[in-house]
Amino acid sequence: MSEQGQVRAPSAVPVDDAILPFEVSALDVRGRLTKLGPALDDILTKHDYPPAVGKVLGEAIVLTSLLGSSLKFDGRFILQTQTDGPISFVIVDFVAPDRLRAYARFDATRLEGVTSTADLLGRGHLAMTIDQGPGMSRYQGLVALEGASLEDAAHEYFLRSEQIPTRVRLAVGEEFRSGDGPKHRWRGGGVLMQFLPKAPERARQSDLDPGDAPEGAATYVVPEDDAWVEAQSLIGTIEDVELIDPDLSGERLLYRLFHERGVRVFDLQTIQAKCSCSREAVSSMLTSFSSEDRASMIEDNKVVVTCEFCSSVYQFTREEAGVE
Repeated sequence: MSEQGQVRAPSAVPVDDAILPFEVSALDVRGRLTKLGPALDDILTKHDYPPAVGKVLGEAIVLTSLLGSSLKFDGRFILQTQTDGPISFVIVDFVAPDRLRAYARFDATRLEGVTSTADLLGRGHLAMTIDQGPGMSRYQGLVALEGASLEDAAHEYFLRSEQIPTRVRLAVGEEFRSGDGPKHRWRGGGVLMQFLPKAPERARQSDLDPGDAPEGAATYVVPEDDAWVEAQSLIGTIEDVELIDPDLSGERLLYRLFHERGVRVFDLQTIQAKCSCSREAVSSMLTSFSSEDRASMIEDNKVVVTCEFCSSVYQFTREEAGVE
């Protein structure tokens, strides 16, 4: 393994809540690996989500971390799903360079017996939005969710929107440890890998199904490059437990996968669970409502606003809320 041109042994020290960029030049692939611990646990436990909901939202958080950390400017990356499944709404907000928050809405009466991400989400759409800031245009890509996992949706997004050969692996699980009493923590991990050869023709992909081609019509099929086939085979061997193992460092995992080819890692990018809400922001939001709407929010002579992301509670008197 090498870093900045220096060959060294992979670090055995696990680092949580960080993105580890890497490159395997022999296979023309670049990627990012993440292991999330305290940040993921903080987001999920604030709402005490049922295990099935926590797992799906956790996968969305891991995926957003991998994608949002690639931003090269002070903007934000937003992943959002709206579906007809038991988990009807998911939103993950990544603010560059390192702030992460997330929220899920679900129907508890429909969760029983449903375990797969595809069934929990159901049918609808996944939106990925890049917000470059005030005065700049937004970029949004939409992917249909039709009984697919978030990994499948990510593959479809890159195939149709970015047209870059991409593979994603996501894993989220609950960790139970004894010590001073049982301890429960959420952990997550993921890898995103892309094929980026210097010769663009090597990255060509087969034609997309237009949806209206005559029956029996021939489609243009491009054989996958041998290097990309090998890279996909290697990433396909990753087990979920390896991605969430608190004792296995990201560098060691990458070395397991690519040591025969040689893998280069770059500086870690840290991630933190941090909401952007504040009393000032909530107060400003209240002023955007009409006086009648603000009056309707009064209960026990005050307005109480709870942030859906972090569960922080903000209280305002009638005077502070601008209600006479």
